[in-house]
Amino acid sequence: MLYALYLYDRFLFSRRGCLEVNTHVSTRRLSLPTMLAFGVGQAVEGFQAHAFNLFLLFYYQQIVGMSGTLAGLALGIGLVFDAISDPAAGVLSDRFSSRWGRRHPFIFVSAFPLFITFIAVFNPPAHLGEFGNFLWLTVFAVLVRASLTFHYVPHLALGADMAHDYDQRSTLFALSTVFAITAMAVVGLVGYGLFFPTSEAFSPGTLNPEAYFGFSVAIAVAMFVVTMICCFGTAKEIPHLHNTTTSEALTSRWVLRVYKQVFANKSFRMIFAGMVLSTFAVAVEAILSPFMGVHFWGLRTEQLALIPLATIAGLWLGLPITTLLTRLLDKRFALVLPAIFIAVNNNAALGLRLMDVSWFPDNESPWIFWILVARYLLQGMALPVVLASFNSMFADIADEVELDNDARREGVIFSARSFANKIAAALGAVLGGVVIDLIRFPTNATAGTVHADVVWWLGLTEGPVLSCVSAIGVLFYLRYEITRERHAEIVEKISLRKNGELSGR
Repeated sequence: MLYALYLYDRFLFSRRGCLEVNTHVSTRRLSLPTMLAFGVGQAVEGFQAHAFNLFLLFYYQQIVGMSGTLAGLALGIGLVFDAISDPAAGVLSDRFSSRWGRRHPFIFVSAFPLFITFIAVFNPPAHLGEFGNFLWLTVFAVLVRASLTFHYVPHLALGADMAHDYDQRSTLFALSTVFAITAMAVVGLVGYGLFFPTSEAFSPGTLNPEAYFGFSVAIAVAMFVVTMICCFGTAKEIPHLHNTTTSEALTSRWVLRVYKQVFANKSFRMIFAGMVLSTFAVAVEAILSPFMGVHFWGLRTEQLALIPLATIAGLWLGLPITTLLTRLLDKRFALVLPAIFIAVNNNAALGLRLMDVSWFPDNESPWIFWILVARYLLQGMALPVVLASFNSMFADIADEVELDNDARREGVIFSARSFANKIAAALGAVLGGVVIDLIRFPTNATAGTVHADVVWWLGLTEGPVLSCVSAIGVLFYLRYEITRERHAEIVEKISLRKNGELSGR
């Protein structure tokens, strides 16, 4: 399937090339192994994010015994400190120069502290007390996320550096999206299926405190391995990447100036604002998700382990659809239409349950499992289109910013993206923990023992309430302005300027 997708991408490029002859614009194409190596690198973020979302707050609130508010606050503080490191990672990787390029050294080095700190955050020493556990969670959440920043921001910037073509960027970021979400699905599959099976002693199996050490080591090893694959698999592109050209001193005034240049771009501001709202909603949903599976839908951890397989199947089925839609539609609509579909799909079954529709099956019915399988299959098919379009739009913005300012700013753009993502996620993590406390969700809760009113409020928040927040974000996405024609004009003008045939804009 991957090779067929690659050939299809090449075919469409060659057809367009026959019709649009432009001697000024680079026609360099990435090979399939290079695209796969880049895509695999995005799995690091998927492994880390979903392990935190599914298991970390659950572990500290249900097993360690911290309040949901305090656990959410610790994770929120970690995200805020992490967000502060994003501009540093972006600026440094934009300005860095070495025989190994601007981005690769940061990606490589980040793997080592990430491995150590990820294991530590899931394994606090015994008898620390609530405040001691709060400090442990806060400190190591900060260190994990800071380590990830120096992988994540340079990695996204590397994609914009490597892929120059409007459409191949969508294909490249589609691959990275598929690998990231596949990694998230693997976390659920391996976690629930291998490390946290239901037993007589532990129902759900995620209440087993001894299983968290093996789980954290397995995910840490996976993150280390895929980072090395990404670094060495894309190394041959280093001679073809953009080099740093600035000789200005790295001062606070310079940093503020380049960020001002980026935020002067209207398309960036619209995507930035929409992303903050969408990420906030997703972050709250992620905190509530492990409680939903067991207590709202009544599933066992063995069933929860199988549902990610539906997501994985949907991702790979959706990959060819991503390539097709991003070529048929401008990226704005390739983002908005699937995003609306995801919201409707996620709320359909949940809304029927909340309204207590008589014909909708109850949790004792085997149909509930298959309804959720269908939901996650369809969501998996739509997600690559959304996220590939999203990242590709940021890469196109980098070209427009270069046209306006005669300087490449991929690292700054993707660090600002990551900064907003993490601030919104921090607020979402805090609010998710607060919601758990507000609805009075009990600690160490076994399946089937939580009051029905508590479960209903849990479902209302996770579904309709958060979807309303995401819908506002969609309104911002609709104001993105870089069409296919506008991007072709941008690339042409940049090329003309580099060849001395165009001065200024």
